[in-house]
Amino acid sequence: MRALVMTEAGGSEHSHVLDVEAPEPGPGQVSIRVTHAGLNFVDVMARRGDGGYGAAWPHHPGKEVAGTVLALGEGVTHLAVGTPVVAATRAGGLAEIAVADAVLTVPVPAGVPLEAAATVPLGLATALLLLTDAGRLAPGESVLVHSAGGGIGTAVARLLPHLGGGRLLGTVGRPEKAAAALRHGYHAVHARGTDPADLAARLRAANDGRDIDLVLDPLGTAAVDLDLDLLAPGGRIVLFGNAGGGTPDPLPAYPRLLAANATLTAFSHNGLLTRAPAKVADAIRRTLDLLATGTLDTPVTVLPGLTAVPAAHDLLASGRGEGKYVVAV
Repeated sequence: MRALVMTEAGGSEHSHVLDVEAPEPGPGQVSIRVTHAGLNFVDVMARRGDGGYGAAWPHHPGKEVAGTVLALGEGVTHLAVGTPVVAATRAGGLAEIAVADAVLTVPVPAGVPLEAAATVPLGLATALLLLTDAGRLAPGESVLVHSAGGGIGTAVARLLPHLGGGRLLGTVGRPEKAAAALRHGYHAVHARGTDPADLAARLRAANDGRDIDLVLDPLGTAAVDLDLDLLAPGGRIVLFGNAGGGTPDPLPAYPRLLAANATLTAFSHNGLLTRAPAKVADAIRRTLDLLATGTLDTPVTVLPGLTAVPAAHDLLASGRGEGKYVVAV
């Protein structure tokens, strides 16, 4: 089979579409003939060689797929060969055949196109868990999302109205990305890189002068001081990535958190795959049901094949990507 393989740390020059041996499902697993696979910033972090994202070289990227069940591993009884499914894969999703844990493989409801389904396991489902599980969103609350123009930022914008959320604010790394985030449903978007005090003032003004209830932050610890400045008493900050790479700075000292009446939460999709896979599977089912009923839609850019993936990863790495990318395998 053909698969995207990253041969060493670096950029797209080390990403190649190669003929490799097709994987076989082990106990409790299924193999999937992939029709569509989602791209995610975690792929970029892996190819950079960020600690914890690419375990060894060569690396087989790809964390979410849609397709049909090809074979069942020992002990799998709730799925059947030929069933259309989506799955959160631990690696190797950017390939013609992928293996996933059966507990993380969910049938696709009728009426949901597989290219849309492929945005769910690491996109829409993650956004749902960030808002509801980690963020404990309450009706009418305001939300700030850093990197609003990316895949997770776009997913949050689509989901928030269906969860009763209030005003949605965003920041972006490049000013030209603000327009896309606004199209997807943000009420106000501002570029980072300006004076933090000025940025805080503009974000607070965009929230009618009020502090912000929930901040979703994939920037490591780079923006935590800004987050605390903006946070309403009793508000929550959810840290869920380290987009800039490198070693994050230490968190603010305890007195600063105490004075802000802040809850600071860490969210790891990988950690949930290992320790609470049923929670991820439930979020996948919930978002698929919203897509099936037409309650939710998801904008997606479909790439024509695996050879187009390295260039799309370049867009994500440079901050020039927009929304969610899926490759038709």
